[in-house]
Amino acid sequence: MSENVWAYLITAGRITDVDLSGYKVEATDGSIGRVDKHSDEAGSAYLVVDTGPWIFGKEVLLPAGTVTAIDVDEEKIHVGLTKEQIKNAPEFVRDKHLQDQDYRRQLGGYYGMLPPM
Repeated sequence: MSENVWAYLITAGRITDVDLSGYKVEATDGSIGRVDKHSDEAGSAYLVVDTGPWIFGKEVLLPAGTVTAIDVDEEKIHVGLTKEQIKNAPEFVRDKHLQDQDYRRQLGGYYGMLPPM
């Protein structure tokens, strides 16, 4: 995983003037949902993914450093995580990551410690 999990990898192909909302998100072992919200804020970039039927009624927050590729033509984002790694992440609480630094460190610590896929 990247040293700064809250920043896109240079190799991910992020084009900042493209709205990622609605893009499909693919883990290394299958689809996990669609982007509901995203931020490109420097040092704080992330995706909020609506998992739909995969984890019924849940959203997950993925730091930008988990993104391995963005395909603008296919409107698809690939992340270097398995479904199980994403499912086992700390529970996402909407807007808490914007205000609570301890929560943000917990999320960043979880994703930052995962081995690269």
